[in-house]
Amino acid sequence: MRALAFGEIRNAAQIVTSRCLVAIHQEVTDLVQAYQPDAAAVEGIIYLQNYQTAITLGSARGAALLALAAAGLPIYEYAPRRVKAAATGRGGAQKAQVGFMMRAMLGLTENPPADAADALAIALTHAQNTGVRALPREI
Repeated sequence: MRALAFGEIRNAAQIVTSRCLVAIHQEVTDLVQAYQPDAAAVEGIIYLQNYQTAITLGSARGAALLALAAAGLPIYEYAPRRVKAAATGRGGAQKAQVGFMMRAMLGLTENPPADAADALAIALTHAQNTGVRALPREI
């Protein structure tokens, strides 16, 4: 396994929420067009005690899911603890441990940013779950 690309979608703090959602949707759409994946894997819903954070994250997640669904991709969800267990062997692992393991398992030169490491771990979990052994093409 190797990572073709990874990163985080970041919007400027001063952008209004509706523009952020459009930007997230567009970025995910662009990534789908660029890499032509066969499926998408996402982290399942997490429970947050702060309702404002939950609404914000839910809105961002919805924008990304809409882009994936509009592209016709099947979308698979994995629980956070399952992702951490697949990445580190421990469902309660810290973010730094996930990043370290993604670097080691994928032969990266440095630990990826935390959210990118989570995304790579989700991809790894999906590959393990579906029995993916090799990528069909080079990009």
